[in-house]
Amino acid sequence: MIEIKEVITNKDKKDFVNFQFDLYKGSEYWIPPMKKDEIKQLSPETNPAFESSEAKFWTAWKDGKCAGRIGAIINEAYNKKTDKKYGRFTRYEVINDIEVSNKLFETAESWIKEKGMIGIHGPLGFNNLDNQGLLIEGFDYLPSIASVFHHPYMQNLIEQNGFKKENDWVEFRLKVDEIPDKALRLVEIIKKRNNLEVIHFTEKSEMKLYLKDVFHLLNRAFDELPYVTPFSDKLIESATKKYMDVLQPKYIVVIKKEGKMVAFIVGLPSLSKAMQKAKGKLFPFGFVHIMKAFKKPEVMDLLLTGVDPHYQKLGLPAILISELQQSMIDNGVKYVETTGMFETNLKGATTWKNYEHIQHKRRRCFVKEF
Repeated sequence: MIEIKEVITNKDKKDFVNFQFDLYKGSEYWIPPMKKDEIKQLSPETNPAFESSEAKFWTAWKDGKCAGRIGAIINEAYNKKTDKKYGRFTRYEVINDIEVSNKLFETAESWIKEKGMIGIHGPLGFNNLDNQGLLIEGFDYLPSIASVFHHPYMQNLIEQNGFKKENDWVEFRLKVDEIPDKALRLVEIIKKRNNLEVIHFTEKSEMKLYLKDVFHLLNRAFDELPYVTPFSDKLIESATKKYMDVLQPKYIVVIKKEGKMVAFIVGLPSLSKAMQKAKGKLFPFGFVHIMKAFKKPEVMDLLLTGVDPHYQKLGLPAILISELQQSMIDNGVKYVETTGMFETNLKGATTWKNYEHIQHKRRRCFVKEF
């Protein structure tokens, strides 16, 4: 018999978060999140994303053990933006059991239908800083902390429930080499021709002054992308606090034109192995592992890149990656992991044409109409 429990109490929340630790125990490619951060995401009191969204979460139990989990989100801001009444399923994790999987989807879909929705898609989070997509290719590569890992059987369980492909994200791994003189000259020409100011940081206090502008630019740059809604001031403040401690000033580059920020890129030394060692807890030793990861990184994660839509034809991505690349070379970085970009973004993929690279991961968002 399968029992579905709504996540209400603090114990329920812990069970919901802890299930993934049991499901992926022993996997060398899963990156454990910080448990406290995950628990905060489940409540309106600690997650400002609830300002524009409704959500519920459930766990599934079989033979006295937690066997799966799922969440459902109604992102009212996104539905208003797209004029489509869709719900989202989120944080779907399950043992390889079709009955448990179907029961979870039945529960989430029932609630979404009650809210007047005509369809469901996912896995999607509250916003584009939340986990998005199900891993369907690249199970033998360590993901960045901005990506995801799932067991291969989960795709089949979702498809057996009637879901079809909606969109795919692809991820790349790049080899960091010396920047060709030709590329450096081109970057200098672009900067002078367009009167661009490139800003590098050495102190967190300098970087902090720009973080809110980074999120406001992100709102403009990502506005037309699927699943994206603007970050509110409360969300910006929350995200700034969350990431301030780990962001490294020397791996952030900002471009300004006539005093206005028009582009940025944020890199971070890979914390994937450090997070595995931390096992979901910052203290007592998790913090130590994370600090060690900053010292001599071999792998860099590209967390975020944003370009003002009004300046997309100026070649700003080439400047951003070139400027960041020099910082990586100076600090011994050998490889770069990109975050996901939509497979239809052919222009974005050409950014990596001058690098030795592989497209090694693919994530999928599924959809089903009622």
